[in-house]
Amino acid sequence: MTSRTMPRLAAVLVAGLAPTALAQSSIDPTNKFSWSENAGWMNWFDAGTPAGTQGAAVAPSGTFMSGFVWCENLGWMDLGDGSPANGAAYANTTGADFGVNIDPATGDLSGMAWCENVGWINFSGGASAGAAYRARLDSSSLRLRGYAWGENIGWVNLDHATHFVGVRPTGCNPDLNQDGNVDQDDVLYLINVIGGGANPTGIDPDFNLDGNADQDDIAALINVIAGGECP
Repeated sequence: MTSRTMPRLAAVLVAGLAPTALAQSSIDPTNKFSWSENAGWMNWFDAGTPAGTQGAAVAPSGTFMSGFVWCENLGWMDLGDGSPANGAAYANTTGADFGVNIDPATGDLSGMAWCENVGWINFSGGASAGAAYRARLDSSSLRLRGYAWGENIGWVNLDHATHFVGVRPTGCNPDLNQDGNVDQDDVLYLINVIGGGANPTGIDPDFNLDGNADQDDIAALINVIAGGECP
């Protein structure tokens, strides 16, 4: 493939595609549920169309979350708008700057989410949660753990062994073939993997994190190679 071929390939792939969402979910599309005894299942991935375009997301800084969780008996839970006033963490002192924060050193969650039908959900947990049960991002296991508290629904369980909210690593690495260069060879590598070919580097072909491995991932990779932002 020549250097002039890649722009033409990009044009073919991108033509007719829907605009890429700005806040792609960073939740694992397989492990995506929390549970509340009084409110049922809470789906952290499937918000938006296509699924995941407005689901919960961890900021690239790793210091806060944003997006929406769908609760089968409550409707939408808002984790924050992704733009804390100070750029690093939501203040949670007024309704104008609320959301769920992450302590980058410990992974502990804090702050408030909002659900129109039941009010505030406290991710700090309060004294009742105790240190061992507070809501947190377990970076070693790439999942949420512990409990959040809603005054009108009680505990939100993030700690179940098999039904939990998995979190994908933030950021992306476009050097898919791991040859030290980010170029058209990475595009060819991704095309081959999506087509069922060998994958010696073990990359996840779902480059844009939308839950599917398809032409949209190729278009996203080409965009990054051309200088665009990582999904």
